[in-house]
Amino acid sequence: MAKKDAPPRWDRKMQQRLARGEAAALGELYDRFASLVHGLAHRVLGDERAADGITRDVFAHVWEHPETYDPKQGPLRSWVAGLTHRLAVQRLRATESAALTRAGEGSAEELERKVRHASVAARADYIVQSMPTPLRAALELAYFQRRDYRQAAADLSITEDEARRRLRLGLQLLSTAHDTGAPGAPPGYGGAA
Repeated sequence: MAKKDAPPRWDRKMQQRLARGEAAALGELYDRFASLVHGLAHRVLGDERAADGITRDVFAHVWEHPETYDPKQGPLRSWVAGLTHRLAVQRLRATESAALTRAGEGSAEELERKVRHASVAARADYIVQSMPTPLRAALELAYFQRRDYRQAAADLSITEDEARRRLRLGLQLLSTAHDTGAPGAPPGYGGAA
């Protein structure tokens, strides 16, 4: 049995392949994480073109600096999400600061509030995407279809107690989106960066 803190084998192998310069490894990584990267960047920036740019920047960074990923710090998915978040927040700050300067209105506090709001929303998206499918399914029924725990239990063919447990755990995980050092958030993903 593997040590609990050992990174997944795929993550270690991927980093080694990237370090050797295997273009196929970058393609596999892109196929696996492009939608996550683009979705997080879009959530922070609210702009399709800017999200495309961040997606390119993230994969360029991974390609050029695979050694910056430390498998001991957590999964590759979390590292990529943290990198995406950091780059998207930097871009948001830069564009919003430039807009404030041009317009001559607004304040640094407004900018930070906007960055904080975008960061929390992106962390919440990441948490939901990372949830086990049973928890996510229960939350989606409750939130999008306005099902209570009894209806969710019937829809999912589980007991009412199990439906309550899944909803409670899912909501607890989701509530950590506001925490800067949340256990559900990837390393380096806390705060407004």
